[in-house]
Amino acid sequence: MTPTPGSAGPTDAKTPPPPELPGTVRRFTPGQRWVHRATAWLMGACVVTAAILYVPQFAEAVGRRELVVRVHEICGVLLPLPVLLGLASRAFRADLGRLNRFHPYDRTWLRTALRREREPRPAGKFNAGQKVYAGWIAGAALVMLGTGLLMWFTHLAPIEVRIGSTFVHDWLSLAVGIVVAGHVWMAIGDPEARRGMRTGSVERSWVKREHPLWERELAEEPDPAGSGAGRPGRT
Repeated sequence: MTPTPGSAGPTDAKTPPPPELPGTVRRFTPGQRWVHRATAWLMGACVVTAAILYVPQFAEAVGRRELVVRVHEICGVLLPLPVLLGLASRAFRADLGRLNRFHPYDRTWLRTALRREREPRPAGKFNAGQKVYAGWIAGAALVMLGTGLLMWFTHLAPIEVRIGSTFVHDWLSLAVGIVVAGHVWMAIGDPEARRGMRTGSVERSWVKREHPLWERELAEEPDPAGSGAGRPGRT
């Protein structure tokens, strides 16, 4: 964090980090971006290997089924790891708290989005669609992990339970693939959101347009460095 004029920085007063560019807002820390990137790679590997295993045309083109199975299993087991490591970050924990709170204005956002209305959509740092996606994909990942372990370690449950786990795992994997594809499609349509995940900062004008409640919060509670990023622990 950039020190205020006349104050010493937390690590080195002689070489403070460069200030944030004018007109931008810090949205994500490097640690938060690492968690997202690592989770995306692991999830992507799970989806791609699942497609290879279940689509005959892909399976014939790739071959080496045993290797594909092993990659799928290992990536699935490692999927929760980035989030668990990210809990060491206070900023990441604060954003988890934001994602876990559903406010009345989030219902307004969902209603206007589903009806395709042109009315302003109130949103904090994360809009209601992002909150729904985060909650659904987290729950789906845990179910996929549990059913996958039952399929991998066959001695853990009787045959009836393993058959049910296979059914749930297969159909839920299809739903996950569709939802993840929708998430990627939405990201493609919003280059500023991608910039925020890539560099950590976004244009303040974008924040005011897409996340007006967060912009109001930043204006009321600037961080001590004066970058307008807001206090990380507040919602």
